[in-house]
Amino acid sequence: MISFFANFINFFRAIWRGLRDSEFQVLLTLTLFTLLSGTFFYRYAEGWSYLDSFYFSVITLTTVGYGDLSPSTPLSKIFTMFYLMVGIGIIVAFVNKIASDALSRRAEKVNKKTRTQGKN
Repeated sequence: MISFFANFINFFRAIWRGLRDSEFQVLLTLTLFTLLSGTFFYRYAEGWSYLDSFYFSVITLTTVGYGDLSPSTPLSKIFTMFYLMVGIGIIVAFVNKIASDALSRRAEKVNKKTRTQGKN
C-alpha cells in the first residue's frame, strides 16, 4: 500500500514538473480537450449524466472498456470510432511523455549519485 501512495505522489510530481515543458503542456491540453469533448458529446447525444459521460470517455480512451455503458445511436457509434482512433494516440503520447520524463529524472538522480560517490 505504501508503494501505491509513493507511485501516486511520484506521478503527480512528474505532472507538476511537466507543466514547465511546452511539449507536455500541449499534450495535457490535447488530453483534456479530448476528454471534455467526449464528455459533452456523450452527455448530449446519449443523454448520460456528466459523470457517466466522462467515465465512458476515460475508460474508452484508456482501452479498459468495462461494457457497462455503450453508445446506442448511430451518430454516437460513428463518433466513438473516430474518437478512439484520435484519442488513444493522444492518451498514449501523454502517458509516454510522463513516463519518459520520470525515467530521465530517475536516471539523472542515479548519475548524480554515482558521480558523488565516485568523488569520495
